[in-house]
Amino acid sequence: AILSAAKEEELKERYPAYIIDNAKGFINDISVVKDSRIAMEHDAVFMHDVTEGGIFGALYEVAGAARMGLKVDLKKIPIRQETVEICEYFDINPYMLISSGSMLIVTKDGATMADALALEGINAAVIGKITEGNDKIIINGDETRHLDPPSCDELYKVKRQLWDQRREYN
Repeated sequence: AILSAAKEEELKERYPAYIIDNAKGFINDISVVKDSRIAMEHDAVFMHDVTEGGIFGALYEVAGAARMGLKVDLKKIPIRQETVEICEYFDINPYMLISSGSMLIVTKDGATMADALALEGINAAVIGKITEGNDKIIINGDETRHLDPPSCDELYKVKRQLWDQRREYN
């Protein structure tokens, strides 16, 4: 939503207007109040609003807070096509981009939680599990890697590009 609003004209030179308009509309879906209410009603162990640092940052923080490891299947993380397109355009990682409106929920029964959220019209998926130890593992098909500690949000890379462009013109 932030990038599509800030760079609307530039993005519309590459993508159909409906993609940018849909992405701008994401700003209307940043509340997780309903998600958290449902999660509490269905025995959530831990909840974390996925904001700065994206899902990778949230996963790292949750594992750290629990003093546990995790194993996550990257392909199970839901991501909107508009997000993929805009992130590709700016050469940024969508999994490290501010993701307000998304919530990471730890529960003993992920399938039941996902079903309860889906019944309320909230897109949900079981993406992984908490594990013993401290290893934070991301699986992407045949590739397995450790999750790095969060760095700056990918949004700031685009902001930095804008700043650098402005300095060049001055």
